[in-house]
Amino acid sequence: MHPTQFEKKTPWGLVLALWGAGLGAAAQYGKFSAIFDQLPEVYPDAGASLGFVVSIVGLLGIFFGVAAGLMVARIRYRRALLWALWAGAAISAFQALLPPLPWMLASRALEGLSHLAMVVAAPTLIAQLCAPRDRGLALTLWGTFFGVSFTVLAWAGLPLVAWQGIPALLIAHAIYLAIFALFLGARLRALSIDTPVPPLSLSKIVKDHATIYRSPSISAPAIGWLFYTFCFVSILTVMPPYIAEESRAFVMGAMPLSSIASSMIIGVALLRIMSAVTVIGIGFAASALVMIWLWQVPGDPMGCLLLAAAMGLVQGASFAAVPQLNGSPATQAQANGALAQMGNVGNTLGTPVMAVTIGAIGYAGLPLLAGCAFALGGCAHLALARRRARA
Repeated sequence: MHPTQFEKKTPWGLVLALWGAGLGAAAQYGKFSAIFDQLPEVYPDAGASLGFVVSIVGLLGIFFGVAAGLMVARIRYRRALLWALWAGAAISAFQALLPPLPWMLASRALEGLSHLAMVVAAPTLIAQLCAPRDRGLALTLWGTFFGVSFTVLAWAGLPLVAWQGIPALLIAHAIYLAIFALFLGARLRALSIDTPVPPLSLSKIVKDHATIYRSPSISAPAIGWLFYTFCFVSILTVMPPYIAEESRAFVMGAMPLSSIASSMIIGVALLRIMSAVTVIGIGFAASALVMIWLWQVPGDPMGCLLLAAAMGLVQGASFAAVPQLNGSPATQAQANGALAQMGNVGNTLGTPVMAVTIGAIGYAGLPLLAGCAFALGGCAHLALARRRARA
């Protein structure tokens, strides 16, 4: 096999396998989020520190997101992905033993590094494998990995836990990652798409941060992603009490699916006729407009589903923007590392800031804060587009 073989035809089987690996990466977050209410039974004396079982994975992403882009490029994309899958499988198998809390937290910290390597290497490989005309579709598909994974965990993971207990879910996750490590290890072996090895040092990592966030091309997907992630998880967390009880479960289950459907249908169609950045701008503008609706009609089910659909345009197009704005695997890896970093910042800050705002001024704080964040995300992309045009 040689990369030139893929210039005319995209290897969709391999792309789907990389996306499948991404579902496993998202489950590194979701497996403990889904069973969080059951963890006090496992660690009855942990108290508030149980929150770190979920959050410590994201906290590492804040500090090491950009470094992950550099390290993955140095280790090589295929090797980094396979290492991350095998490490993730071993860690999940260890967690199935339900070790004492300090050991569980240490394993979650290591799992954060495995997660970062996967979310940097996999989309970079997808972008390089795809024919140019298929990149928008393939990376929009990649952008659904969190939503799809959380849905699968809710539909299949929780029943498994109810049947066989928490260790069964963790063992299933370990087996899943190992299967994809074996398959991708065989399929990716003959691909030669890597670039020269970049140097690695602390000064290089610091310089990379400066290079990335000074560049209007490398940083653009991540800057928009910050505002998206600030809103998505926080809205799903604080919105439920404002939705009528009889429709609450349906709406909260349908919102991620509405986002995925919008991304894969409307988003893919728009990417055929306009740039990813333009689609992101449309998504941010539509999201801000829907927040006005939800300000007037709190918790309206149709408004919630339309909001999720509007955000779905931002979700898929943000990943598609990476190869559109950055031509080389090295700069794409940097952009994906920055996406991971800003995504973790948004996820970490969004819910507590939203909760404090609602506590201070009531429900109006939700549409006000989210609407402003959506508007700022759109404006940030406009400003960066102007910088690219001037350059």
